Amino acid sequence: MHSTVRENIMEHSEQVAQIAHALAMINNKVFGGNADANKCVTLAVFHECSEVITGDLPTPIKYYNSEITGAYKDLEAVANNQLLGMLPEDFRLDYEKIISPDESTIEYKLSKGADKLSAYIKCLEELKSGNKEFQKAEKTIKKELESSPLPELKYFMDHFLSGFKKTLDELE
Repeated sequence: MHSTVRENIMEHSEQVAQIAHALAMINNKVFGGNADANKCVTLAVFHECSEVITGDLPTPIKYYNSEITGAYKDLEAVANNQLLGMLPEDFRLDYEKIISPDESTIEYKLSKGADKLSAYIKCLEELKSGNKEFQKAEKTIKKELESSPLPELKYFMDHFLSGFKKTLDELE
């Protein structure tokens, strides 16, 4: 899809990190959880590092069917292992926990939720700029967010998302 608002991996990862931090704070303060906000931020910062090698593949292609999704996940794993292999031995285990994290942890789940929220915010920005190519993606991602088992995502959407829908003048 054509974007009117250009974004690179570093900008995307920074936004995901900020949202992941917010989700960890929501988990802890609103829902009485014990998410490690620093771990959420770290996972978010590194969540796209395989794309240094693989490049970005658009989401509709990445998740078109289970064969493509599986092949892409395999490719990401190869890229992550290649990146780990470039590190001095003393650092590999530490970075492996970051770029290939335990998917059962709340921090991983919150960082993945932050990535989904970031994609939704990207859709809102594009629609605000008049780019109608993002209409279907906005509806699809919104539905996924609303059906998520993570209450932190709903809380974020209910309490923070409205600011992303406003123009700069409306933020006053």
